[in-house]
Amino acid sequence: MGPHPAVAAIRLAVRRVLHDLIDEHRAAHPTAAPPTAPDAPTPLAPLVLVACSGGADSMALASALAFEARKLPVRAGGITVDHGLQDGSDTRAAEVAERMTALGLTPSEAVAVTVGREGGPEAAARDARYAALDAAAERHGAAAVLLGHTRDDQAETVLLGLARGSGIRSLSGMAAVSGATRRYRRPFLQLDRQTVRKACVAQELAVWDDPHNTDPAYTRSRLRHEGLPALEKALGKGVVEALARTAQLSRDDADALDTWAADAETAVRDEAGALECAKLFGLPPAVRRRVLRRAVIAEGAPAGSLFARHIEEVDRLVTGWRGQGTINLPGRVEARRQGGRLVIRQG
Repeated sequence: MGPHPAVAAIRLAVRRVLHDLIDEHRAAHPTAAPPTAPDAPTPLAPLVLVACSGGADSMALASALAFEARKLPVRAGGITVDHGLQDGSDTRAAEVAERMTALGLTPSEAVAVTVGREGGPEAAARDARYAALDAAAERHGAAAVLLGHTRDDQAETVLLGLARGSGIRSLSGMAAVSGATRRYRRPFLQLDRQTVRKACVAQELAVWDDPHNTDPAYTRSRLRHEGLPALEKALGKGVVEALARTAQLSRDDADALDTWAADAETAVRDEAGALECAKLFGLPPAVRRRVLRRAVIAEGAPAGSLFARHIEEVDRLVTGWRGQGTINLPGRVEARRQGGRLVIRQG
């Protein structure tokens, strides 16, 4: 008798990602010695870490990674991040690390972080978490970090982007592969949260439900427990699937426009590298705003803090010039128009 259907689904999703990573690793290391057995890991095999909070999504992911890694030429480990935002969080993080070790994930470790305040509690916690995961991946030489985001998480992300009015890139949600070095992989984006939870029950995995996930003080929590159910009540079932589909379609469009903007950016700069307003004006608005966003980020503005309203103000320096003054942007970046050129730099 085979595994429970939910267990089979999560294992298949992880297996596909691991095969992609193995192919990428072999392409990058064509002269590496093959494993002693067809599917045996070697010290040269890529290390894959799972980011595990102890919740159902990430515990299911940790379990599937441990199971699949035993059959493939990969090494598997786990990282849990202690945000220090709740009493006993250090104890819980240690317990999660122990559970990962019991699953066969090596290394398995808990990393404590200090969460700042910039951008609000949710954004600050996310920034601290990803910084810790990046550091852990560098420290261990990991090829990838797996994240347990599901289709439901994707739907929530699309709605949050829509509410912020941040444009098509926000509507594209989370990518299956992200990070400057393609470090982050999300195997569960095509799976719903219920399937992942069923897999935990079927495997009798101990999970921890973070009370922050049901705390109405947090925007995503309100959306999950109030907003999405209200949408499904008003529009019928299938809202989550439709939003996830919207994310993929938006991502395809956004990728195409980003490529266009990257090509256009060189053409709108003068010999000294300054942006020429007349040439910017001639670009389609969607492409021009992307060129401006790229330029602002290149000068040090944090991408996560840069919203559509910021770029619209910079865009008005090109399309609605009335002698307005300097535009102040996140990261202490300033934009102003001077002599037909757009000057963007840190203040």
